[in-house]
Amino acid sequence: MPDESAAEQAKQLVSLLWRHELPPRQGGRGPKPTVSVDAVVDAAVALADRDGYAKVSIRAVAAELGLRPMGLYTYVPSKDALTVLMVDAVADEDTPIPPRLPVRARMAAIARQTRAELIAHPWLLEVSPWRLEIGPGRTRRYERQLAAIDGIGLSDLEMDRVIAVLSEFATGNARVAVGARRDAQVMTDAHWWEVHGPLLAQAMPSSLFPLSARVGTAVGELYQAPADPDGAFDYGLERLLDGILGDRKAPEHTNSGRSEDRPLR
Repeated sequence: MPDESAAEQAKQLVSLLWRHELPPRQGGRGPKPTVSVDAVVDAAVALADRDGYAKVSIRAVAAELGLRPMGLYTYVPSKDALTVLMVDAVADEDTPIPPRLPVRARMAAIARQTRAELIAHPWLLEVSPWRLEIGPGRTRRYERQLAAIDGIGLSDLEMDRVIAVLSEFATGNARVAVGARRDAQVMTDAHWWEVHGPLLAQAMPSSLFPLSARVGTAVGELYQAPADPDGAFDYGLERLLDGILGDRKAPEHTNSGRSEDRPLR
């Protein structure tokens, strides 16, 4: 059984997350709020996008809004709670996947949206997705993702697995892409190779690592960088979809006529 403190914190957080869906509380006392919870969350997201997640604090967000730090606690109880609200708000930005797209394109859209979200909001990579409270934004996104692959012959469990696998693949690639972009702001890839190339050639002779030398040279000449996150994503996504869809051709018509969709297996 959870202790009373944990239960009260959970109740408070769920009330904040679902504040627009739950009936408003009656009989509130005290001064009228200066800002809204939505404004607090928006300010926190903007701060994290601009300066990074480490810079997000109750004090910093209060300063963004022209409030005193203690005043922000009347809207959110802690940074942890604020983070949950931030993640849910970002998830709600996802747009529905057009049902008229072919099945393969709908599945690809799940991965592409996940990757785009993380690249747009890199601080999300610093937040553990495990045991985050379920809010309306994340629930609506999950509903949209399920709708994109409903009626194509997958069981309920398989639909959840497909979304998880596509999302996790996109997250891993986004982590590399975000790292590459951050490093490029410090030193371009061309400059990095100019500095490190001669040193590595001496310390790592090709005679000892013939395959690495051969493949690394080909990769470097093509990408002009240590790797190609965008290309790797496109290649990996195609191979992943091949595996999910199996050797049967996916139905090319829309999922609007679900009874006519052929099963994938």
